Order: sequence, then structure tokens, then C-alpha cells
Amino acid sequence: MSRIAQTLSALESAGRKALIPFVTAGDPDLSVTVPLMHTLVEAGADVIELGVPFSDPMADGPTIQRSSERALLKKVSLRQVIAAVAEFRTRNTTTPVVLMGYANPVEAMGVEVFAEAASAAGADGVLIVDYPPEESKEFAQVVRAKGLDVIFLLAPTSSDQRIRAVREIGSGYIYYVSLKGVTGAGHIDIAEVSRRIPAIRDIVGLPVGVGFGVRDGASARALAAVADAVVIGSRIIEEMENSKPDELLPRVKALLGGIRQAMDSAEVLA
Repeated sequence: MSRIAQTLSALESAGRKALIPFVTAGDPDLSVTVPLMHTLVEAGADVIELGVPFSDPMADGPTIQRSSERALLKKVSLRQVIAAVAEFRTRNTTTPVVLMGYANPVEAMGVEVFAEAASAAGADGVLIVDYPPEESKEFAQVVRAKGLDVIFLLAPTSSDQRIRAVREIGSGYIYYVSLKGVTGAGHIDIAEVSRRIPAIRDIVGLPVGVGFGVRDGASARALAAVADAVVIGSRIIEEMENSKPDELLPRVKALLGGIRQAMDSAEVLA
């Protein structure tokens, strides 16, 4: 059983939901990334999605785009992101880390080289936004052979065919995009999410995390009542953007800690 599966199973047994923050590696500087990851864990993160900077993050809204731009200005590479995971593992051997990004950097490195390096560093999963499940069987085989989970996005517009394709090769959890559009935009329709998640979970047989549009404790608490995990990214990065360097980690910890508390207060629906 993978570290992701173990973590989510233990949370389910305890009647709790996973909190999955997203941050971009190298934003605002690579020296901040590993301390930030440890801060996220201290605040209550159960899994960390670590973004690989990319010049054209098509699914991401302006906030996460800016975080990628800041990291790329510092010349942060995929190899440096993987090295950050290895450094994180010197102090934390339990919190799962998912590398989230786009196909171009992975293909530039080479899929097999990437999978080997990510696994050796202690990563647990990979989410490549622009790899559709229908075309990713070979990629999934290579990555899973190295012990990494292959995580896919599903959206309100996903067809039954796509959901079945994810069932065939996906593992770890499903990232359900709660909104039509990009990260950080709009307002979540909790009723629609509540309707969709049980059907997806039944078909795929994996925990379902919900992201895009989680802004505060109230939205996280509402989603925690119906989903297996809550993913939050843009709001954390906004907090970082508005923080002075010496305030950044404490402010992120306070923000995420409040969301953790809100989630833990949710009534889990049967």
C-alpha cells in the first residue's frame, strides 16, 4: 500500500478528511520551499501537492500563474523540485508528496528518468495536468513501476468514458475540479459537488479530493462533509504574496491551521 493510500485510509478510519495544500516549488524562492512544506504539515496538511513551475500553466488562474513566473525567474528546474522533496524527506518520512505540473518538463527530462528520480527522492505521486487518462497508459505503467501513484483530474464535464479511463490506470486519489474554469475562480456549487462525488467514487473506487475555489474555512468545511479530501492552493499563494518575508511562514500556518480546524468541525454525511 502506498504512503498516500495509507494516509487516506488512516484518516477514513479516524472519521477525518484529508487536507491537501498546493504550493509552487521555488516561490518566492527555492530556499523557502522546504521550510514551507514543513510549515504546511505543522498546520495540519495530510498530503502536499508540490507544483513544478511551468511557463504556460493552462489550468491555473492568475495567482498560481504568478507563482510559476516568480519561480521561473529564479531558474527553478524540475530537478531542483525533486531535490527539494529529498531534502524534505530528511526530516519527514510520513507525509505524502505529490508532484503536480505539466508534461513538457517531464518529457524534457524523460519519463523513466523522471520517475526514477522522483521515487528515489521520496515523492509518492504524480499529477500531470495535460496528460489525459485515455492517452496515459504507458506513462502510468512507467511511473507506477517506480512505486508512484498516478493521480488524475476529473471535472463536472467529465464523461463516463473518461471516468472509466481513470479507473483503469489511476491510483492514490482523484482530484475533482469543482468549477468550470481555472484555479481560484468562481464559487463552488456544493450541491453539484455532493451529487457528483458519490458516482465518481463508486466507479473509480478511489478517495475523491475537491479543489479549485476553496477560499476559506467555510467552503473547506462544506466540502469536507461530502468529499474525502479538500485541496487548497490559490488562497495560500495569495497569503504568501501579501506577506513580508519574515511573516510568510507564520501567516501560512495560521491560514491553513484555521482551515484544518474548520474541516475537523464538519459533520460527515452518511
